[in-house]
Amino acid sequence: MTGIADKSQKLIDQIEVAIVGKSETVRKSVISLLCNGHILLEDIPGVGKTTLAKALARSIGGEFRRIQFTPDLLPADVTGVSIFNQKESEFQFRPGPVFGNVVLADEINRATPKTQSALLEAMEERQVTSDGATRPLPNPFFVIATQNTLEMTGTYPLPEAQLDRFFARLSLGYPDRASEVTVLGLHDEQQKGEVDSVLAPAELVEMQEEVRRIFVHDRIKEYVVDVVRATRESNQLMMGASPRGSLHLMRAAQACAALKGDTFVSPDDVKYMSTAVLGHRVQARAEARLQGLTTDEIVARILETVPTPIPVM
Repeated sequence: MTGIADKSQKLIDQIEVAIVGKSETVRKSVISLLCNGHILLEDIPGVGKTTLAKALARSIGGEFRRIQFTPDLLPADVTGVSIFNQKESEFQFRPGPVFGNVVLADEINRATPKTQSALLEAMEERQVTSDGATRPLPNPFFVIATQNTLEMTGTYPLPEAQLDRFFARLSLGYPDRASEVTVLGLHDEQQKGEVDSVLAPAELVEMQEEVRRIFVHDRIKEYVVDVVRATRESNQLMMGASPRGSLHLMRAAQACAALKGDTFVSPDDVKYMSTAVLGHRVQARAEARLQGLTTDEIVARILETVPTPIPVM
């Protein structure tokens, strides 16, 4: 799996041209892409969520589309609409911006639930149904959604069904002092970190197929299930992760192993992506929220209570 590791590192290096000092978030983003999974970037304003989304899109090539979600956005503005062609005397479908390889859903929680739901079929089944016809979306197809955690006035929280369709939830946070100085220097020199394409879409599809062939021992599969079941049994959570969470966690561990050049999954690979894959799939109880605990912190604590299997090749 050296080929995947080398190509993935080129991808990471290229994204870090635009995103400085956030290696772990960039790495987890690439892992999500290798798993053909959608990403939710959730953080405070101004830390680079949209920049990361654009960098991810540009680095893998393909057709990039951006949708700025607003309260007046309609479902047809996302999926497309049929327009009557007088010359042909028939209705013709005009594809919406969701018909792209990489779709940036910027500030997704500012649209109404009806518009948000327009993405559900696209994210899960990679297709759009309109006027009784089902149309496949391009391959690869990724949704990279962003939302702010502070500006909640006039927003519509994502329903659990849609949150569950995101492979991982990631955040950037404030940069450290040295990284922020570097960012200022780049902009002072009018070097805005232009990102180049280092992969063709077809190459990425091949890498995704190779990732699925990474060996996962039965003990590792049992470990994944034990971690997910522990979220359902935790007294700090009112809702645990779904079976989709188990599948996505195993896929994430496979991609993590591939990124290191390994041919098999270890328990550390499972641990590395657990909070990113499971944190948005669970709901904390009121008592836990009063203690100031986030779902990511609760998942991290749960991880410490589940016995780790002996690494198996």
